[in-house]
Amino acid sequence: MPAFAPLPHRTDRSFLRLACAFALLLVAPGIVRAAAGTEAQRAAFTTAYASAQRGDAAWKAQAKGLESYVLYPYLPAAALEHDLATLDTAAVSDYLARYPGQIPANDLRRAFLGELARRQDWNDFLALYQDGLGDALACDALQARMARGETLDFQRDLDALWHRPSLPGACDPVLAQARAQGLLTTDRLWARIDRALYAGAGGTVAALAGWLPDEQAAAGARLAQALRDPAAAVADADHWPDTPRHRQAAALALQRLARRQSGAADAAWLTLRHRFSFSDAQRNDVLNALALFHATDFDDNALQRLSQLPPDAQSDATREWRVRVALAAQNWPAVLKAIDALSPAQQADGEWQYFRARALAELGKPAQAQPLFAALAQQPTYFGFLAADRADAPYTLCPLSLDDDAARAQSLLANIGLQRAFELYAVGMPREARREWAQALRGTDPATQREAALLAYQRGWYDRAVFTFSSGDMLRLYEQRFPLASQDGVVPQAEQAGIDPAWAYAIARAESAWMSDAHSGADARGLMQLLPATAAQVARSYQLPWNGGDSLYDPAVNVALGTRYLAQMAARFNGAPWLASAAYNAGPIKVDQWLAERGTLPPDVFTATIPYKETREYVARVMAFSVIYDWRMSGRAVPLDARMPPIGATYAPPAPGAARKAISCPATAAASAERVPASSVSTSS
Repeated sequence: MPAFAPLPHRTDRSFLRLACAFALLLVAPGIVRAAAGTEAQRAAFTTAYASAQRGDAAWKAQAKGLESYVLYPYLPAAALEHDLATLDTAAVSDYLARYPGQIPANDLRRAFLGELARRQDWNDFLALYQDGLGDALACDALQARMARGETLDFQRDLDALWHRPSLPGACDPVLAQARAQGLLTTDRLWARIDRALYAGAGGTVAALAGWLPDEQAAAGARLAQALRDPAAAVADADHWPDTPRHRQAAALALQRLARRQSGAADAAWLTLRHRFSFSDAQRNDVLNALALFHATDFDDNALQRLSQLPPDAQSDATREWRVRVALAAQNWPAVLKAIDALSPAQQADGEWQYFRARALAELGKPAQAQPLFAALAQQPTYFGFLAADRADAPYTLCPLSLDDDAARAQSLLANIGLQRAFELYAVGMPREARREWAQALRGTDPATQREAALLAYQRGWYDRAVFTFSSGDMLRLYEQRFPLASQDGVVPQAEQAGIDPAWAYAIARAESAWMSDAHSGADARGLMQLLPATAAQVARSYQLPWNGGDSLYDPAVNVALGTRYLAQMAARFNGAPWLASAAYNAGPIKVDQWLAERGTLPPDVFTATIPYKETREYVARVMAFSVIYDWRMSGRAVPLDARMPPIGATYAPPAPGAARKAISCPATAAASAERVPASSVSTSS
């Protein structure tokens, strides 16, 4: 069958669903009618679900006629979960029998087991318990068995839990009983302490240290201190005995302190290296940390320290930072030497291929530099685009189209789990939709997953395509991986904010991969990952509607506020989208600090010297995505070097008719498109 044509650029979600349904009627009319709920069903479900979550019995009347609707099981489950505190086991058992294996049934089982544990109703708990429900319930199950008078067996009951660096509070009584039974031997305690140290779980180390024999407890406590307060540990270490575990604590404290205060760690090392009989490995680890974090501070002697680091103390990180420090000094001979010192895998990375060519060009060796730029220009990555600008070559993008597999699509649309996933997405429950998606496709082959992602894309559920088409030739499915989600208002909102729509698209794509309900650990929300406090400030500044943090999960609200915040960041940095992108990720104060320290560097070099790996890669990703989105919208792309003006220069978004570069697909690039080292900053995120 022919490849799918691009979706209309001006549409909305309801139109998109209707168009896709019509297209699929051609291949599976009966299936599509069964799979898709009507707008009336969806509206009734949404109303009833909200009532059920509130504990309002009106949900039953509101759900009349929905009994055959694929999402109906979510309604009684929501009502039951609201009443957990007063629920009896019979009601839960009845629901579980009616909807075995369904996600709301599994959730209800977990929630009610937690309630039974709170009640200490251990008989009913064990009647409903199943393995694989998480560490907290596993420990509750052990408590239930202990309440029956059973004793613990370490291998059977605790071995898997013991390998966790941290455990929930429900495990505390179980561990106390294990200790009382003599199961927590000194060797087992130290084995878990070492795992917790590796994971940085200082609380676990501190708790376990108290269970060590008296003569070892102090060493355990000092290891916990090394994790939690390395400055205090380093200060105290001069009075510690020179035992293996105290040496371990001292070396760990020095490495942790180097991250925060490299100068203080240096001074402490001068004393403690004579105080303790450190092993060669411990010495190398400390030297590595000291050199690395002096480098991230760009200290005057950082390059010398890195280049003189003993071979056994070097790592990929120190070798990489040797290049970055040389770049910050624009010491091009040192850049070449540092790149030569990288591991073979590192040298194959597009970043270092680019900077090798860049150094050769700066040293007046264009005959050596230009072939390197030309070869790298065939990669559709940030560094490939930079190289193409240096080589005065077109950008290389080799798009691939995906043909529909009608038989496979029909089979997928008959899958009740996938039907639930699509319906949950249609009623605005993307988190639940993703869970149903994962369960429905678990264990399926790649071809089936690709077809499912294509069906999701046709329904406007873009993140499924972004995450599915993430390797190999699928990276060339630019239409699906970089959707023009015009129904979310990106283009008009960006234009009203005075910023380039391609850049706004790139930010949204990098921030959330089009997951409208994305929520970070820092409480950033929605497509453009705005903090509620930031969004409120932007709404006030632009006199836009603001209905609280949860409104950021509405794409239209999020895009309106996100584009204005981008405009604020751009204004702060003379309009430069690359600096504004760095500020969007790391905060404008940090960018101001870096500019004060290295603000004379060219944009590509400055970006390579950003101390935060996340921000470095974020800027590269957004700039590459901007090129791709510009091409998606116009068929050509504003040059990347035009999007990255020199620091201090004023930048304006591309005007209508702005000069754009051609896009090509050479035969050599088509044969190996986007097959680049995983460590490269590519367009695959």
